[in-house]
Parts: sequence; C-alpha cells; structure tokens
Amino acid sequence: MRTKQPEFLGLLSKFVEEYMPFTAGLSDNTVRLYKATFRLLLTFIFETNGVSAEKLTFQMLDYTTILAFLNWLETERNCSAATRNVRLAALSSFAAYAQNRNTDAALIFLTAVRKIPVKKISSNPRTFFTRDEISVLLRLPDTSTTIGKRDAALLSLMYASGTRAQEVCDLRVRDVLFDRDSVTLTITGKGNKTRRIHIARPCVETLRSYLVWRGIDKQLDRHIFFSRTHEHMTISCVEAIFKKYLYVAKQQNPSMFRQSRYSPHSMRHTTAMHMLEAGVPMMAIKNFLGHASVTTTERYAELSQSTIDKHIKAWNQRWFPDTTATEENVGTTAQTGGIPDFLR
Repeated sequence: MRTKQPEFLGLLSKFVEEYMPFTAGLSDNTVRLYKATFRLLLTFIFETNGVSAEKLTFQMLDYTTILAFLNWLETERNCSAATRNVRLAALSSFAAYAQNRNTDAALIFLTAVRKIPVKKISSNPRTFFTRDEISVLLRLPDTSTTIGKRDAALLSLMYASGTRAQEVCDLRVRDVLFDRDSVTLTITGKGNKTRRIHIARPCVETLRSYLVWRGIDKQLDRHIFFSRTHEHMTISCVEAIFKKYLYVAKQQNPSMFRQSRYSPHSMRHTTAMHMLEAGVPMMAIKNFLGHASVTTTERYAELSQSTIDKHIKAWNQRWFPDTTATEENVGTTAQTGGIPDFLR
C-alpha cells in the first residue's frame, strides 16, 4: 500500500503518472521531459534552500524561487533559451493542473509561473562542426576507462545517426540490428514516430564492441547508454558530456571551434550539413533525421527506403571518420537521492 504523500508530491505524482500519459495523452518523450524538469527543480530547491522533496510545499514556489530556478538552468546547467522555455511550460502545465484541484495551495505557484514571460529565442545561425572538428571530438574520449568507452560510443553514434539527445538516451539494445558491416537503428522520435536508418561501419564497430564490453549485447531491454546515477541516461547527462569534451577540444585546439554556442543538437546540425556537402538529396536527409514537416511532405514526394539507403551508404563511405573502441566488461552505478521514484 502506497504511503500518503505530502500535498505537493501527491499532486505531482498524479500529474506525472495519470494525467499526462492517460488524460492528456502526451507522448512518452514529453512525459520524460516533464519528469526531468521536476527532477531539476527538486535538485535546485535542495541545493539552494536545503529543502527536501518531501518537505516542499506550493507556498515555497513563489515568483523569486521559480525565476531563480530558470536562471540557474541557463547559468549552471548551460540550457538554451529554448530549453528554458520548455521547462517553464512544464511548470506552467503542472501549476494549472494543481490549481484546478486545490485552488488555495497552488495559487502562489500558478501566479509565479504566469508572471514569467517566455524568453525570446535568438535567431543566431545553427552551429555545426567542420570535418576536422568532428575528428577531434571523436578522438578525445579515453577508451581505457569506463566513462571514456561510453562517451566514445555516444559521440560516434550521435554523429553517425544525427539523433536528437532524447532519442539517443532512449535507445535500447533491441533497437540495434547488426548485419555484417552495417547497423540498422530503430529510433523513436517526436510524437512516438519511429524511423529506421543505417549507420557507418566505423561507428558499427565502436557500438558493437561497447555493447559486448558492457555485457548487455544480448539483454534486449537494457538502455544502451547509462549515467553515473541512472541506468537510463538523461538529456542533462548528454549535455554535461558534450560540454566536457568541447571544453577540452577548445583548450587543445584554440584555432578551432570558433562558433559562439554549441550544444548536443549541434551534432545533429553537423550530420545534416555534412550530408548536404556530400551531395545527399534533401529528401533523403529529411527521412534520415526524422524531420516531419507537413509542408515539406506536401511539396516533395517521399523517397523510397532503397533510395535513401543508397545515398546514406555513399555518405558513410565518403565522410565518416574511422574511429574504433576496445572491449572490456563494465559495471554501472545507480544511486538515488531525494528524488521520488515516480520522477525517475
């Protein structure tokens, strides 16, 4: 029998476990994103005020606290304005839900989030890496260490597949099908839409050896990438990994990596740019990356899978740098804090 939770956690639990997936019918990716938002909020509250999740009340979530949290996301977590807006939307959605069920308790919280405007997103051009910069990044992880082996596979796969950060976090062993020199990935993207793509041989070897080394190549339900605290890697972890190697790359190569702001999504932009430069048709890139634009779909006929595969194979052969990883066994760590189980 579940122990009765404090009011804030009780409503948050129902919001996450019942309202979002069933009443609102939100996608799994959206639910995970909202969960991540509240994990970050609870972490921020504990680090700054020393208040644990069990003791948090709606009255504590006033305008000053919520604004400080959003600023913390940008300054300490290096979140973009777009990501900040998504976090604010998650807070706003829960605040409205809670206020409808307990007007007095959630009113301060709802008033706070509604006073905070959505941040304008800069119209700066998308950032991407040159081929030389990608080569530097992919060779930085120390594959003699546990974390280095994971990071080498992660960075290589993100470039070879052009996956979004959430998509690569969600990948399980069952989503990877090895066939001699190629790999077919089944990726679940926005709106729970799936797509199947083939990736380059060098990445195939890196990924294969990583899965064998972890000892999970036959465990189909296991997530491929882990963090220090979770078996299922989070976007925050991907951001931290990316930030770490980018810092080292800039220090070692001061004449490179000169664009103003990079993020894990820069890798996706890079994949698209390099495919264009290699002569891959726009529609092949659209299908490969899972871009689901109705306007684009109406204007152009979809390419057949065989045509897409042909162009992707040519791109792999011409443009993908050769990096490999070695095999060993690895253990994972799983540590919990004050975050309730329903947010994990």
